[in-house]
Amino acid sequence: MSENIWVLGGYQSDFARNLTREGKDFADLTAEVVDHTLEAASINAADIGVIHVANAFGQLFTGQGQLGAMPATVRPELWGKPASRHEAACASGSIAVLSAMADLGAGHYDSALVLGIELEKTVSGDDAAGHLGAAAWIGHEGEEATFMWPYMFSEIAEEYDERYGLDDVHLRAIAQINFKNGRRNPNAQTREWDVPDLVNGVGLDDDKNPVIDGRIRRFDCSQVTDGGAGVVLVTDSYLKRHPGATPIARVLGWGHRTVGLGLSQKLERDRDNPYVLPHLRDAVNDAFNRAGITLEALDGLETHDCFTPSEYAAIDHIGLTGPGESWKAIENGEIEPGGTLPINPSGGLIGGGHPVGASGVRMLLDASKQVSGTAGAYQLDDATTFGTLNFGGSTATTVSLVVGAAPTS
Repeated sequence: MSENIWVLGGYQSDFARNLTREGKDFADLTAEVVDHTLEAASINAADIGVIHVANAFGQLFTGQGQLGAMPATVRPELWGKPASRHEAACASGSIAVLSAMADLGAGHYDSALVLGIELEKTVSGDDAAGHLGAAAWIGHEGEEATFMWPYMFSEIAEEYDERYGLDDVHLRAIAQINFKNGRRNPNAQTREWDVPDLVNGVGLDDDKNPVIDGRIRRFDCSQVTDGGAGVVLVTDSYLKRHPGATPIARVLGWGHRTVGLGLSQKLERDRDNPYVLPHLRDAVNDAFNRAGITLEALDGLETHDCFTPSEYAAIDHIGLTGPGESWKAIENGEIEPGGTLPINPSGGLIGGGHPVGASGVRMLLDASKQVSGTAGAYQLDDATTFGTLNFGGSTATTVSLVVGAAPTS
């Protein structure tokens, strides 16, 4: 890109809330996220050039579509601003970020408002699981599943087990770390949960940690979540025109891969590859190459732990261990705060919450907080370079970002 892209600021809602019980809808959530994001970025709404809204399941959970128009609906100063909605299942937020970056990189605009918004607590848990299943290959896979996504990620765990061996205690350990991290995050959905010891205690207790599907148990799962996140992205040109603007991070690199919908397609196609889902590694390597770094330069990672096997896959695919050896990094404490590469200091999706369309935006925001030293109680020491890995469906859409600290002068 001819110009650098900067994160000017951002906002995350409290993911523990139930907005339907509060009598609120998409207009209320959008207004909250827009107002606080603009405030955090110290930018006037009139100075926004373009808007990108991420939402995966608005029609299914609320009947509301056309969410690209919602910012102008709730904020008069955004009336007439070009805006669009993006859907890529759980990667919707990152696709909205990439779309905004493309607009900025092409010189169409010098500032962009990126929002991720999702309401999921509008229906029963079973109905929510059914709606979320729309991101699979409908009619072609998972027809025997009671709950689509626990079934799918159990299948990924089984693939690891078949190839390399997999001890479920390592999946429980991932969950336990993310719940512990989430307790330090004031916006985390589970920050006040009383989570038992999953490694040495009730991890395999069918009453306290019941099986959901296959190898997936209750505490292996991210949550049904209401919430939103927003960031403002700007270019060098914007900063020159607004000399008082102070970005909190710079986007250093990005990677994006899309493969087929079906999980069996992926597993069969790459059966002979040492990596179970090599397109994840390709996306990460693209981000590293564009940033001009290697894994060793990262001070931490916000990754997509929709279920514990997804983080297990992230560990070896980013190169922290060899293929199939993610358990080594877990046992050695490498993914915990203070370790070689802390993963999900925010609590991730399991500890922090997973409003689907907002997760990719939230990851970018948390990465930017880390490199600007503004993550509060879950701040890592001396973080200057941070990565994200966000994917949708059974990793059909995968996006990785790398951000670095902004200059202090």
